[in-house]
Amino acid sequence: MDTGTHLVMSVAISGLALADPVVASHPATFAAVATGIILGSQAPDIDTILKLRNNAVYIRHHRGITHSIPAVIIWPLLITLVLHLLFPSADALHVWIWAFGAVGLHVFVDIFNAYGTQAVRPFSKKWVALGIINTFDPIIFGLHVVAIAAWAFGAPPVPTMTTLYIVLIGYYLVRIWLHRAVITAVENTVPDAEEVILSPTRYFLQYRVAANSKTHHYVGRAYGRSITIYDKFKIEPLPKTPLFDAVLKDENFKSFVSFSPIYRWEMRMLKNGLQEIRLIDLRYRSNNRYPFVAVAHVDEEYNIVRSYTGWIFSEEKLQSKLI
Repeated sequence: MDTGTHLVMSVAISGLALADPVVASHPATFAAVATGIILGSQAPDIDTILKLRNNAVYIRHHRGITHSIPAVIIWPLLITLVLHLLFPSADALHVWIWAFGAVGLHVFVDIFNAYGTQAVRPFSKKWVALGIINTFDPIIFGLHVVAIAAWAFGAPPVPTMTTLYIVLIGYYLVRIWLHRAVITAVENTVPDAEEVILSPTRYFLQYRVAANSKTHHYVGRAYGRSITIYDKFKIEPLPKTPLFDAVLKDENFKSFVSFSPIYRWEMRMLKNGLQEIRLIDLRYRSNNRYPFVAVAHVDEEYNIVRSYTGWIFSEEKLQSKLI
């Protein structure tokens, strides 16, 4: 989920923590627990600072090791240690319990996005991405805001937040059912589809659709169970040539390939004699464009002159990144 959603979730969970008698009866413990929940809800996303290096590093590692099983164990311990120094009279065990819950919930809800996480590391580096909830879901965010506002205006926090999360459990179950129904509709529309990937949008019934058969990529949109296919591309494996061997060793391309499960490639000769290789992620078609790409310009000796990977919403912007 996005930072804002994780933040409102942490505030709501802080209210729910008052169900814990130790937290409710000890102001210092509540202060430490609330702080620990807020820190725990944000800690796994500390890898966002990788953007300061470059997109390739960020794309390859965001929601990676910081969302892994060891990280879920380590983050609460670090948070509890720091908070014990700031709130020495607080009950450290209960601070740890609630910080652990906040970190675990952060990773759990991220699994439901199309981006996913490497939540099962170190056992596997596979990205776990269920594609059920958009990174920002206005219903989830809005319900949290309503519940927090009710608490601020005097509603009892424990019943309010308990009701909130009962409703949200129901919402997630509906979204899981809808996800399955849309996949079935795609399989009925593309009978030879062997793989279907859905990317939920911010709109309840709308999904981006990408599917593979043995021979073709299909790209479309779902409005509930109504499926529209916009593009169909013949599947062409990456050529096994010195040119592509060189490109696939580039950090931007390695990051793209590690992240994108369904993409196509293009190649063209530029006016300056360089060859341009482009990989295009098919999951995010928007306004007749495919904005997530990896691009490299290669000279006659297969040297990478320049390369880039990331989200680009205009050709002009892309070329400016390659200067």
